[in-house]
Amino acid sequence: MSITYRDLMQVGLDSLGTAVSDWKKAVDNLKQLETDARDGLKKKSDKARWEGVNAGVTRQFVDRTTKEFADLQAEAGSIHQVLDDAHRELAALQKSVRSLTKEASDKGYTVRDNGDGTVSVDLHVKPGETSESDRTREDRQHYAATISGKIAHADDIDASARLALSRAHGNDQYNAGHATYGSLNDAQVERALELAEKREDMTDRELAELNRLLRHNGREKDGEFATEFFEGLGGPRQTLEFYGAMSIDGTGTDASKTRLAGVQDLQRFMGHALANATDPYTPQSVRGDRQHLPSWWGAEFRKLGTQEIEWDRGMMNKPVGYQVLGGLLRYGNYDPAFLTPIAEHVTQLHQDDPHRFMANKPFGSDDRFGFNPSGRLGSGNDPLNGVLEALGHSPEAAEQFFTQAPTAYNEDGTITSGAKTDFTSYLDLFTDKDFEWAIDTNSGNVLADEDKLTKARNFGPDALGHALEAATTGRPYDSDTVDPSIRHSDAQAKLVNDIVARFAEHPELLTHNMNGDLEDEETGPLYALRDSLGNISADYIGDFQRSMYGESSDSKLFPTNGRPAELGYGDAQKFLGLVGQDPDAYSAITAAQQAYTANVVQDFLAAEGKDLTPEDAARVGDLVAPGAAIAGVMSNSRADAIYDYHTASNTEYNEAVADNAKWVNRIVGLGTGSIPAPFSAAAEPVNWLAEDVTESVVKSVEKDTTKEAEHDAGKEYSKGREAAADSAASALASYFARHEGIDAETQDVITRAVRTQAGVSHSDGAQWNSSGDGT
Repeated sequence: MSITYRDLMQVGLDSLGTAVSDWKKAVDNLKQLETDARDGLKKKSDKARWEGVNAGVTRQFVDRTTKEFADLQAEAGSIHQVLDDAHRELAALQKSVRSLTKEASDKGYTVRDNGDGTVSVDLHVKPGETSESDRTREDRQHYAATISGKIAHADDIDASARLALSRAHGNDQYNAGHATYGSLNDAQVERALELAEKREDMTDRELAELNRLLRHNGREKDGEFATEFFEGLGGPRQTLEFYGAMSIDGTGTDASKTRLAGVQDLQRFMGHALANATDPYTPQSVRGDRQHLPSWWGAEFRKLGTQEIEWDRGMMNKPVGYQVLGGLLRYGNYDPAFLTPIAEHVTQLHQDDPHRFMANKPFGSDDRFGFNPSGRLGSGNDPLNGVLEALGHSPEAAEQFFTQAPTAYNEDGTITSGAKTDFTSYLDLFTDKDFEWAIDTNSGNVLADEDKLTKARNFGPDALGHALEAATTGRPYDSDTVDPSIRHSDAQAKLVNDIVARFAEHPELLTHNMNGDLEDEETGPLYALRDSLGNISADYIGDFQRSMYGESSDSKLFPTNGRPAELGYGDAQKFLGLVGQDPDAYSAITAAQQAYTANVVQDFLAAEGKDLTPEDAARVGDLVAPGAAIAGVMSNSRADAIYDYHTASNTEYNEAVADNAKWVNRIVGLGTGSIPAPFSAAAEPVNWLAEDVTESVVKSVEKDTTKEAEHDAGKEYSKGREAAADSAASALASYFARHEGIDAETQDVITRAVRTQAGVSHSDGAQWNSSGDGT
């Protein structure tokens, strides 16, 4: 029976702590007995001149007795170590769950035990309230998932400890000293390797057990479990053989849904463990050392990358190492020293022959069949998608990959001495109009199915977008964490400058035209990048606001998050106009723009305080102008996508806003330097400004529509213009409502000026984008 929330909250661990102390005493006493027996009894026995029966019996008895004392001391030591580790880890988990429960209670939530090892988190609904915000619902889901995860970890510790104690004891009262463990971790690694040795013969239940061990131990900060697990598999080749066998076993046409789900979990948890094991900067373990795989593992993976991997003798279809490794690399934050050389090598092999890794793919198989059981962005035949996804989760490696000069590699993964690549950067290589992406799908007749073909062609560009997000923002592309300590570096800011300039100069790379009114315009090969470019724009929203009216690079009114990107005047407008044609990108930019504008306006109002006068109206109007101009660009882009390119609908734009409310939290959380950023334990800002801006974003996106007749008549964006004015005014209203001492006349004059300036600037932005030259 699994541990429940009630168990973890209420169980007293004092008795376990006492048992740890008692076993420590037993270890010390047995150690003394073992020493006395070895140095006293046995030495005397060995020196004695036994005769007769004593010579054959007594000496053997003394030897067996001495050994038994040693075995007892070893068994007691194992029991003590296992209990000590279990007590320490369970106590930490209990403390964490109790703390999370209190946090949730302070927010008006109730943690409910589901009785199956999971919890639900309910909301106290106040009288008269009938609904809750999406942010509150996400917050409750976060608490439920976090607490449930910790309960599952406690259950795994309990199961592992019971198994280890059973093996250490051996269930033989006449024979001590069986399995010996220096820690609970040793017992868990032993069990994980026992299961892994069975490979495809693992039952679904055993695979689930292995996944639990990898899930709860593979990402431990000291890296000990992860390192010992991969070393126990035997090495890089054996790692690839094991994962290759399991991924194919779980994705075959005869595999059950349970088996597929199991190998999907294995891909994720094993990938995270490999990232942990190959990180040379893991903290010191309890033993005082650093646990990680030696650097030659990376070189060996590169060597194996172009070699066939065979896990069953006589295999007909043998993959090469990179195809198998590519599936593992899709999960985990990898160290640059390990990942960047692999990513460079794979990219250069692909550049040399884009079809190299596709020659041995299994045609006509179920498309879930391959080394990427997740099924996201390809079947796993093309490792380029895999390493780009790996970079998307590994910000340091991604930054290094895109900002440092490329290193040339030989076929075997070694560095080509003195050679240079025929391209200056990977950004240039991937944005070359002639770069060929692989169609990574096993589906039969894909060339005859336009929808499947289009989807498959976008796998690579989509993964590229994820890698660029990580490289420019300093965090994994799919992370929602708000971390004010992450600031844009010189290299990241320069990369964003290059990205904006590149696509402003070559808009044909991003154009998406579904045979609308622009029949002579082709769809660009990288249009699937636009959602990621929208996220990058949102992360650099201060830089984009500066560029609208040529704000100086040292502006205090429009601060940037770290180093400024120094975006070229005109390039930014062109870039936003292209990117905004994607609903997700439009939503991210709109949310970030309104949050940033609210920060800037309220920062100014807070600084002026009660000294604010009607004469300040023009100054406040200047603060909303850049954001309103961006809103105008977005209005024009939205209309273009709907009526010219026929690639989206108003419904898609309105629905996309729900997925990008995170940008409000992120931008409000970062603040402008003067506004304090409150955070919850989940690292999300929770204050009235975030709530107000989120509501404003939803309203403005729904209002920012243009009818086809209006569009054809001259692109009049009256509703979008009104939405821009309303959102700018809402930043004032939310501040005035919560700060007394500002007279009504001052509020009216400033609000009027802000609405007017927002309308004018919105028209500016729409006109810049409509003219097509960004100026």
